[in-house]
Amino acid sequence: MGEPTEIQQNGGRMPDGATRAARTRTAALRDRVREQRRSPARPRIWFELALIGLSYWIYSLVRNAVPEQESVAQKHAGWIWDLEKSLGVAVERSVNHAVDSVGWLITGMNYYYATLHFIVTIGVLVWIYRWHPGRYAAVRTVLFVTTAIALVGFYFFPLAPPRLMTDGGFIDTVKAHGTWGSMASGPATHVSNQFAAMPSMHIGWSTWCGLTIFFLARRTWVRVLGLLYPVATLVVIVATANHFWMDAVGGLLCLLVGFLAARWLYHSWVHRLPRVPARESAEPENSEPVTVPEQWSEPAVTTARR
Repeated sequence: MGEPTEIQQNGGRMPDGATRAARTRTAALRDRVREQRRSPARPRIWFELALIGLSYWIYSLVRNAVPEQESVAQKHAGWIWDLEKSLGVAVERSVNHAVDSVGWLITGMNYYYATLHFIVTIGVLVWIYRWHPGRYAAVRTVLFVTTAIALVGFYFFPLAPPRLMTDGGFIDTVKAHGTWGSMASGPATHVSNQFAAMPSMHIGWSTWCGLTIFFLARRTWVRVLGLLYPVATLVVIVATANHFWMDAVGGLLCLLVGFLAARWLYHSWVHRLPRVPARESAEPENSEPVTVPEQWSEPAVTTARR
C-alpha cells in the first residue's frame, strides 16, 4: 500500500490551503453582501421590469383570491363606523355628500382615484431608477414590504368600503355620475375583491411617493407637491366613499413597517444611501493619468533672430 495522502494524514480534513481558500471565499462573499447593503447596485432594467410585472401579478392574484366574506366585511365596517362615531371623528358621510353635490369635482376625483394610484407610483419608480440608482433597491423594498403586509390585512380583515355598507347612507359616486374609477362598481366587480379595503394602499402608495419625492427632490415646489399628494389622496378616498379614514391609518402603519424593514436591511434610511452606487462612481482601478508631450504644456520659444 502507498503512503497516506495529506487528506488521510489530517483525519479526512481538507488541506490547510483549501481551508484557507474556502474561508477567503466566505469572507469575500460576506464583504460583497456588506458592500451591497451599504451601497446597493443599480439593478438591470430587464430584471427590474420582470420583477415589477411578476410582483404586481402576484399582488392582484392574491388580493382577488381572498374569499369575499360579505357578512364579515359588513360587520367589520360596522365596527369601524361605530368606533369613529364614538370618537367623534366620523366625517366620511358628510364629506361624501358635500363633494358629491359638485359634479365636476366628484367626477375628477373618480378619475383621480382610478388612475393616479398607478401612474404616479410608476413615475416615481422610473425617476428613482434613472436619477437615484443607488437608492432604488431600498426604495423599491419599502414599497414591496408595504404591499405584502397589506395582503395579510386583506385576508384576515375583510372590510366593506363605506359605499357598499348596508344602510350606511353613503353615495357610490362612480354609479351616481356614470364614470369609471372603481373596481367595486360596474363590470369589474367580478374580477376584484370588493372587500379589500383595510389597509388602504391608495394611502400607503401615495405616502410612499410623497415622502420619496420630499426627501430626494431638489426643487422646493416639487417637494411641496410630494407632500400634498397623499393629502389630496386622503380627501379623494373619503369623498368617493372608497375608504374610511381609518383605512388610511392602516396604510400608514404598513408603510412604516416597510421603511423600518429597508432600514434594517440596508443599515441606513433610504434617503441617506449614496445617490449613485459606489462601484459606478469610483474610477476604474487600472486607470492611468492622461499625459501630453512636454512641449505642448510649455510656451513656444522662437529661435529665430531678428
